Amino acid sequence: MSNIHTGVLFDSQLQNEIKDKFYQVDQDHLGRKRLFFENSGGSLRLKSAVEAKERFEKIPDCPDRNNETSKLLQKVKEEGIRDIIQIIFGAKSGALVTELTASQVMFQITQAIVENVPGTNVVTTSIEHPSAYDSAKYYADKTGKEFRVAMANPKTGGVDTEEIIKLIDENTCLLSVISASNISGNVLNIEEIVTEARKIKPDLYIISDAVQHVPHGVIDVDKLQLDGVNFAPYKGFGVRGCGYGYISDRVAKLPHHKLLAKPENEWELGSFPASNFAAISAVVDYVCWIGEQFIDSDDRRTLYVEGMNRIHLHERALLHHLLEGTKDIPGLRYINGVNVLLDSENLQDRDLISAISIDGIGFTHAVEQYYKRGVTVFERVNTSIYSKRIVESLGLVGAIRVSPLHCHDTKDIDEFLKITSQLVEEITKHSVNV
Repeated sequence: MSNIHTGVLFDSQLQNEIKDKFYQVDQDHLGRKRLFFENSGGSLRLKSAVEAKERFEKIPDCPDRNNETSKLLQKVKEEGIRDIIQIIFGAKSGALVTELTASQVMFQITQAIVENVPGTNVVTTSIEHPSAYDSAKYYADKTGKEFRVAMANPKTGGVDTEEIIKLIDENTCLLSVISASNISGNVLNIEEIVTEARKIKPDLYIISDAVQHVPHGVIDVDKLQLDGVNFAPYKGFGVRGCGYGYISDRVAKLPHHKLLAKPENEWELGSFPASNFAAISAVVDYVCWIGEQFIDSDDRRTLYVEGMNRIHLHERALLHHLLEGTKDIPGLRYINGVNVLLDSENLQDRDLISAISIDGIGFTHAVEQYYKRGVTVFERVNTSIYSKRIVESLGLVGAIRVSPLHCHDTKDIDEFLKITSQLVEEITKHSVNV
């Protein structure tokens, strides 16, 4: 913990153990050597999560029965819900929203608030994921409310608190603000935003798209006093086919889709998939295991927070290494022909993402050239419906997004930097057809 500004790497033994707990870190499913630096588009899979899903997918029994197997499935569900609400989100009350995707969760939460809470306007930001931005606009338009958008800061890649606050008044019914940018990695100061917003309207409903940030840092909805947060397990070491959301007690009681006989705060429709809850509990087990390497505690939330903080510190050290390099291997900031976009010196406010461009080659072509060299990254460009609004609000036409994960080590970063330098050299020599 000695270097809070530039991070702290896991020791080599722990790092090796961590890497071994994931599938396909060093090669893809075909056995091809590969660096998967596209974890903001998904994430490397935790073996125990995949195995837990497989184990419970084999069980044919209905969970709503009075027998031993059904009771086991019910227990898995209860533990999974507790792990999501209390351990991942840090809430002592509230309810769980379950859907196939986190985007569906965001639409459900936004609909319930905008359609049922009095007010004349809805506030969000220009860097929101389409699920948050579009749902806010859709329901604002549907209910005749004004749609207000706080613009991004193109220097930091985030949104300044004052830009958000100036749009809020006593008639704002919802503030929807992302926890961290999935292009720049900038982590917004949600605590400050919430505090300042509620000075203007104490009972303001505030929700946050936390899909990008949950795999990299701690979320504490009780401390932040948030009314809704969503999470996609497939971006947090887990499995696809499920999206989860926390909602506060007051949101849970708003009118929403539910069976009439169910309690007013029930958001579950249909039989639950025990396998998905088992997978998310395996993820929480894993993070707690990391926490156990550093502290002695019997409290699951305490261990989870410690584990996530250690992950964040390790990733900060990887980001510093990615940007600065070593005396022998130049970092992204020092490779001629590479431009680090939306860069900032303060790495404490960033997740493990770097947005770059390379002189002499387009974003999509650069991604293709990386792939040929055994590296998976992704382009965020203004020709994409998912990216256009966001990149243009940041003053860009696009970016190559580089997003490793905490199971990577400095050797992986060095390999990427070497490949980047070689690619730039080839472009300079016109050996790549641009």
